[in-house]
Amino acid sequence: MQRRHFLWTPPALALGAAAGPAMAAPAIIGSQSPILPRKGKGPRIVICGGGWGGMTAARYLRELIPNSDVVLLERNATFWSGPMSNKWLVDIVGTDFVNRDMLHPANKYGYTLLQTEVTGFERDKKQVRTAHGLIEYDFLILSGGIRNDYEAWFGNDQRAIDYTRTRFPNAYIPNQEMLSLKSKVKNFKGGTLVMTLPPPPHRCPPSPYERACLIAWHIKKNKIPGKIVILDPKPKIAPIGVGYKQAFEELYADIITHVPNAGVREVDPFNKQIKTAAGDFKFDDAILMPPHQAADMVWKADLIGKDVATGKPTGWADMHNRLFHARSDDRVYFVGDLMGAISPQFGHYPKSGHVANYIGKIVARNIAERVAGKEVVARLPDNLCYMMVNGDPQEEISVKFEYEVDASGQVNQTQIDMDVRTSDLVKEDFAWINGKFGDFLGI
Repeated sequence: MQRRHFLWTPPALALGAAAGPAMAAPAIIGSQSPILPRKGKGPRIVICGGGWGGMTAARYLRELIPNSDVVLLERNATFWSGPMSNKWLVDIVGTDFVNRDMLHPANKYGYTLLQTEVTGFERDKKQVRTAHGLIEYDFLILSGGIRNDYEAWFGNDQRAIDYTRTRFPNAYIPNQEMLSLKSKVKNFKGGTLVMTLPPPPHRCPPSPYERACLIAWHIKKNKIPGKIVILDPKPKIAPIGVGYKQAFEELYADIITHVPNAGVREVDPFNKQIKTAAGDFKFDDAILMPPHQAADMVWKADLIGKDVATGKPTGWADMHNRLFHARSDDRVYFVGDLMGAISPQFGHYPKSGHVANYIGKIVARNIAERVAGKEVVARLPDNLCYMMVNGDPQEEISVKFEYEVDASGQVNQTQIDMDVRTSDLVKEDFAWINGKFGDFLGI
């Protein structure tokens, strides 16, 4: 087991050396003014991004370091869950299931929640710049998820980017585009609906196929004269390839067409045309997913990795693959989908809610060990994904990933596909999600 030893030393401000009364001032003065005075003498940990990973880290930091001053920064007013959102698109679960209050867990677990936009970082001063002002930290956690790399398709053509984002939303960033995509599905009257899949690594690898199945189920149930064409850059369906292939062929043979090796070469959103390595396609409507990258905040922090061979940006966080802190700044940690590569055997951990939740706990424990002056233990997550392929009767397939470290120190992955669709997996799925929501939402 890999260990590293760190020692945390509180800054002078945390020790409280100010003398004399302070003049009263507005809590928020401007974007360059310090805000949120420290609470107590414990470490200040600022978390940027209030999704699965960020809220988990906040809860467990308060539990493991009771005197810590934990601040969670999130631009959205409420929490939208990516997991279960495909079911929400076709009304298998309601809005109140995937859209949750964030103040309740903040109050229950005792961390500060601030709705604001992160605009930059001054890592040399240990400060986060936000739309409301400057916030200092002792440790920083970046947990902002992904960004859609439309520039890979359109370069600097902002008109094409905006047109694609608004006309053909993919809703892979929760709270953005969710209602728009649901409206698209509900109002689909027929024709060819094209779905582009991003090249790996991307958020929740099996979920685009689940989305195709559930939209196909909606089309079938409502007798809509529609077809779905999946343009997949991979040579085959993965993960859960056998299970999805059986669902496509046995449930939706006249609706879903899966096209492998269909990496996107050019997108013309105005004329509804896509050129791929597998041919050219026209569409009546589309759900267009460009390549994914780490969230903008990682770029703003100047912590994106570089390819060793080319020197070009990898698009993902440059981090220690076992301890999850930035290679160039061990006061900054990464949690969730924005994380960089882990192993030459499999590349990245799956960019999933389950992994984000698990890594959030690991990072909280690692920071707690540092604050206590203990050895930092390198820990491994696991991953579990349930995917619904039929709405009536409700049936699911699933995939599990397990990890171990070999004698050379390399992390290796074992993938276990559950390809037989069953209703039992639906029950497991809802038990899993309710357990996770209980863990970090406190419900």
